[in-house]
Amino acid sequence: MDNNEFDVVVIGGGAAGLSAALMVGRSLRSVLVVDAGETRNRFADEMHGVLGNEGTSPADLVARGRVEVEQYGVQFAAERVAAVAGPADGPVLVTAESGRRWSARAVIVATGVGDRLPDVAGLAERWGHSVLHCPYCHGWEVRGRRLGVLATSAFGLHQVQMVRQLSDDVVLFLPSDVPLAETDERRLSARNVRIVRTAVEEILGEGRDISGVRLADGSIEQIEAVFTIGTPVLHDGFLDGLGLQRTDGPWGSFLTVDEFGRTTHPRIWAAGNVVNPMANVPLAMGNGSFVGAAVNGFLVTEDFDLASRTVGSMAGRR
Repeated sequence: MDNNEFDVVVIGGGAAGLSAALMVGRSLRSVLVVDAGETRNRFADEMHGVLGNEGTSPADLVARGRVEVEQYGVQFAAERVAAVAGPADGPVLVTAESGRRWSARAVIVATGVGDRLPDVAGLAERWGHSVLHCPYCHGWEVRGRRLGVLATSAFGLHQVQMVRQLSDDVVLFLPSDVPLAETDERRLSARNVRIVRTAVEEILGEGRDISGVRLADGSIEQIEAVFTIGTPVLHDGFLDGLGLQRTDGPWGSFLTVDEFGRTTHPRIWAAGNVVNPMANVPLAMGNGSFVGAAVNGFLVTEDFDLASRTVGSMAGRR
């Protein structure tokens, strides 16, 4: 790939990034997708709740999406971005950790987030298989089984209510340092959710399957699947030098964007989990598509503005 100048550089090649690239690529824009190949859902074998792709693996979706995007001339670079810089009037310079550089009239950040998991033995290696996070994404597959919810914060009280819809046999593992209001305890008990306040030390089972959890007191609870929520880990540190505005929320400090996905830099947009960690694949795809269209609209306006100024300047010299 010899060309280093593009209309649009998309950072991140997951559902949001590829959807954005598809929109601008189909608009006859020169587009580069810079992707490190670390999608958030890569640990799962299948996706669910994705219309038309029910049961498709995340890897297959990305692979097919890339082929679809490439037919419109979109290029790819297997790199990790180190820095993004540039003035409001452009261009924006994107620098990879390898030292490669590209310039763009607009940049779309779609790097998503990672998940910092609870520090419990046997948990990380089962993440996406029998240790799950989303009842909508994975709940049907474990319906009717003995289910546990490993709460890491008060949000676990919401998650366990969702999981209770899936099974009559649910236990909530709630750390003693997480408060439990009497009203919440009554609500859970009314739905026959057992509450265990002893810390979980280890997930037990053969291979990726779960047979139970070992508690700090040595006792074992028989469980067939565990739901838990990791702490979102942002993948946008390469923007730090720009001083972009952020908005604090329950999941951390995320990029502030307007209704079109534009950050406080007029040439940088963001889409997908990097601005909304709760977005599933369809939401990330839709958001990426919308932001891609917004970016093309911005470039269309800029093209006409530049042409008008050029014509006006030429007329003034006659």
